[in-house]
Amino acid sequence: MSETQLYELARQRIDRRNRRYSTYDVLMGEAMLKDAVVATAVPRLAIAPSTLDLSGLELEVSQARDRAFRLRNALVPLRSPHPPSQTGNGDFSYVLIDCPPSLNLLTINALAAADALLVPLQCEFFALEGLSQLLQTVQNVKSTLNPELLIHGIVLTMHDARNNLSNQVVADVRANSGQKVYDTIIPRNVRVSEAPSYGKPVLVYDLKCVGSEAYLRLATEIIQREKELIANAPRADAAIESDQIESDQQHGAA
Repeated sequence: MSETQLYELARQRIDRRNRRYSTYDVLMGEAMLKDAVVATAVPRLAIAPSTLDLSGLELEVSQARDRAFRLRNALVPLRSPHPPSQTGNGDFSYVLIDCPPSLNLLTINALAAADALLVPLQCEFFALEGLSQLLQTVQNVKSTLNPELLIHGIVLTMHDARNNLSNQVVADVRANSGQKVYDTIIPRNVRVSEAPSYGKPVLVYDLKCVGSEAYLRLATEIIQREKELIANAPRADAAIESDQIESDQQHGAA
């Protein structure tokens, strides 16, 4: 992906007049997800935009029996071997679901639909308190809605090395969550804060700033961890199958 392509993506606006459907329409069952997908200037990158209408979804579907599975059901066609696509880019390798910073029905839908969860954690006390609530919610979702859900990793953000509290949060999270925490820490950086006001991703706005360099390291680490998870998946499946065979043999002997 070139810097020119990234800039065109950042500059691109999804004109409401050219958009037939949004994720609100999809979750309300009034459109297919493929109909809401909009191509971007970057090859193989597409967006399913939302609108302010999405904020009222919880009230509108609160009594529906499938309210927690609306997003999972919408994603089913994209999980097929050859999902339909209007982007011209063929199959999607990944679907990234951006969640609101609250544990509402939209977040529950995302957790019920996701294979893995990436948790950004600001290095502040109240964010640390929120992490424990999120982890409890993840356990509840695993036990009731999505047994396959796993935490891909926790990324520490907005870290200020001069602040003792930031450093203490880092130490506490690493002590409690161990290898789930990515090695990369995203520091507080004024260039990262400035980039949105110029309509550019930070990697285009200032590729050499410490914030951009940290995000590049994080991307590399996420990709490497994904490879490890994929490589270990057959071993886990084999272990489960072996345990099942052993259990069946014991019941047979009994």
